[in-house]
Amino acid sequence: MGERMQQVQPFDFVVFGGTGDLALRKLMPALYYREADGQMTEDSRIIGVSRTEQSADQFRQQIIEALERYIPAAERQPAVIDRFLRRIDYAAVDATQPASEGWAALNACLDQTPGKVRVFYLATSPALFGAICRSIRDAGVLTDTSRVVLEKPIGHDRASAKAVNDEVGAVFPEERIFRIDHYLGKESVQNLMVLRFGNALFEPLWNSGWVDHVQITVAETVGVEGRGDYYDRAGALRDMVQNHFVQLLCLMAMEPPGSLNEDQIRNEKIKVLRALRPIELAEIKRNTVRGQYTAGAINGKPVPGYIQELNGRRSNTETLVAIRAEVDNWRWGGVPFYLRTGKRMPTRGSEIVIQFKSIPHNVFGRDAGEVLANRLIIRLQPDEGVKLSIMTKVPGPGGLRLRSVPLNLSYAETFKDRSPDAYERLLMDVVRGNPSLFMRRDEVDAAWSWIDTIQTGWDQLDMRPEPYAAGSWGPISSALLLARDGRRWHDGDE
Repeated sequence: MGERMQQVQPFDFVVFGGTGDLALRKLMPALYYREADGQMTEDSRIIGVSRTEQSADQFRQQIIEALERYIPAAERQPAVIDRFLRRIDYAAVDATQPASEGWAALNACLDQTPGKVRVFYLATSPALFGAICRSIRDAGVLTDTSRVVLEKPIGHDRASAKAVNDEVGAVFPEERIFRIDHYLGKESVQNLMVLRFGNALFEPLWNSGWVDHVQITVAETVGVEGRGDYYDRAGALRDMVQNHFVQLLCLMAMEPPGSLNEDQIRNEKIKVLRALRPIELAEIKRNTVRGQYTAGAINGKPVPGYIQELNGRRSNTETLVAIRAEVDNWRWGGVPFYLRTGKRMPTRGSEIVIQFKSIPHNVFGRDAGEVLANRLIIRLQPDEGVKLSIMTKVPGPGGLRLRSVPLNLSYAETFKDRSPDAYERLLMDVVRGNPSLFMRRDEVDAAWSWIDTIQTGWDQLDMRPEPYAAGSWGPISSALLLARDGRRWHDGDE
């Protein structure tokens, strides 16, 4: 399972919504891997909470089934599973009811040792965040070392996000509120900072003088996958762009922080958010695209359209969004950032493409071939890594012949040990009290402010999603977003 990692301080980890999909699919497997790597002290506990009346043994059986489903057989160690299950407890609580009898049962599960870290992970609907936090306080289980983790989405616009943050902030101080975005825990996302600030090769070129444009793409082959009710209320703009994309753009565009101190990193990110140019009404149709997939084929297999997955219910929700954004500051003035995310696309993958400018003069002559501009590709998934295209001479006599070739770093090939999942890192950062990879309240507010302008523009113009066939890269207007500027999407090509 890799090298044994340094243990974190003892903790009680309480998961509200403990029997839900997120808890069983992501959180419990992540905590199992931290168990396997020896990061948990003997007296650390994991407590599932939901309204379901069941015993702790029944809950443990659900966890066993989740581990069998989501963890490869080769990585399931019986001794580790037994040790992990001994940490598990369960309390049936209606978390919105402070007077619920279940709160006494939860309190009995918690270690009363002074100073022990308590993490309350709210794997529930955001509509319950405020009520659960008030109940935590009123039920007497809140301590000075308690932390709360909020899953996205926080609200559906700036006003509702403010209301949620106000409610949670009335119970927990800001330094103990951890707003999680799992993209920030990915190895390749963190490596973006190392790539920029740890290599003299890149940082001097990381500006409008040398960068032509930037592309950020998150492509999914899946449809709504049983999340139709939620997704139809959210759409791609709120579900993906407001959090994942905005955070990636900030890390890509921010100034070098003085250190990796959490406030210095987040201070630089908020500067980028405040420099994002609002896409006003007059520019909405030119700089944004909405799409909705229709029936098509993925990997040669037919798949239904979005409306079919909603059982025929008509919908104006976008399953694809593409945006031409600009960061109005000294470093990035004039450099477009193209953002694109969509469901039912041809391949699954997430990447950041930094397209450098062409050389000012070709000294090799036309017969040598075209001198292509350098391109840096940071792959976030599924094969995390970094690829840099450079020009080189094709071997052989007969004069110069040029070709663009990739210098390719694959994390899986270079680092043989298993790479921890994003949730593994982020959950342990909560225990440590390190908020550097989590969103601060002013970040959430600034991100929603930018998103709200786009959503309002769509509403005012009655800009409906354009259809695109499942298995395609989206409507033609998505390609035109770049073509008008003389550019094109990367789409996995060289």
